[in-house]
Amino acid sequence: MTEDRRTRRTRRNLSDALVVLVLERGFSSLTVEDITERADVGRATFYSHFRDREDLFARVTADLLEELTERLQPVVSDSYVGFTGKPVLEMLRHARERRDVYRIVLRGEGDGKPLQTFADTLARATADEFRDRADRNEVTPRIDPDLLARVWVGEQIAVLRWWTEQEEPPLPVEEVVRMLLDLGLHGRYWATGFDAPA
Repeated sequence: MTEDRRTRRTRRNLSDALVVLVLERGFSSLTVEDITERADVGRATFYSHFRDREDLFARVTADLLEELTERLQPVVSDSYVGFTGKPVLEMLRHARERRDVYRIVLRGEGDGKPLQTFADTLARATADEFRDRADRNEVTPRIDPDLLARVWVGEQIAVLRWWTEQEEPPLPVEEVVRMLLDLGLHGRYWATGFDAPA
């Protein structure tokens, strides 16, 4: 086995051990020894890859974001005008596939730092996309793109947490996306059953 393959396998084993243990016990009570024992990896090997358990959790979060970015890139690029629902659909599918990792990040484990990283990364990318989309379509945003991105990402995080905490999806994914698309197009006032004010 090559060094790269061995390194990847070791890091994957440590990451998997962290996720399982955080779900079982919570992050605050975990030690490096707990993680290495579950991963069947020596302490010296752990420290050759990570500074501490926080560093490992940061890597788990970064890997999740890299996967999500890769999955979203084609559907975001395809959303010339926007509000197609495709990015949300892809995000929800990814969340079901990587449910346990999403759960520990979105619950705010690790003093909320992984969740903050997740939210900040998505908000920056979303604000950039909102600006690019406005430029491509020669429109002027009515709300600051940074604020708009924070609102959008906050809503998505709330939906993702609700989605991943259920053993079975509470609604078909296509139905969730359709409702979120309607919300994006028509707004909260319309969504709660009211007609537009006169």
